[in-house]
Amino acid sequence: MSVTDHAITARQARLSTLAKAPAARLCALFAAYAPDLPAHEMLRAPEIGTVMLRGRAGAKGAPFNLGEMTVTRCAVRLSSGAVGHGHVQGRDKDAARAAALIDALCEDGQVSAIEAAILAPLRAEAEALRQARATRAAATKVEFFTMVRGDNA
Repeated sequence: MSVTDHAITARQARLSTLAKAPAARLCALFAAYAPDLPAHEMLRAPEIGTVMLRGRAGAKGAPFNLGEMTVTRCAVRLSSGAVGHGHVQGRDKDAARAAALIDALCEDGQVSAIEAAILAPLRAEAEALRQARATRAAATKVEFFTMVRGDNA
């Protein structure tokens, strides 16, 4: 994997984490990291729209349209020239702007600080939520078994 491929993969993972984060938590972590918003201009003001969700039967079948989901997107440029994009689930314009600013700050060289202050906590919380759901689902698992009846011997 080349350096460019690694940078693209890292950015995709970062944007995915930001897009899936709860809006209130994303805004709170960003406010703690940057109490004063960095100087920036809006390339695309936060706007609300929908995207089509696609699924696959059994994760391997033919794709089908599952339904629509509301998303908010935003794009910003920092005074340094770094550009950031943000997409978040739902209708929270502040969260979309925070995601775009986080992406721009990472592109501006603050990746390690943002990783520690924002991205790592979001990933840990998402994993804890996933584990909690898996534990709840495992508690409802039913084991079926067949006993040999005496007349079938």
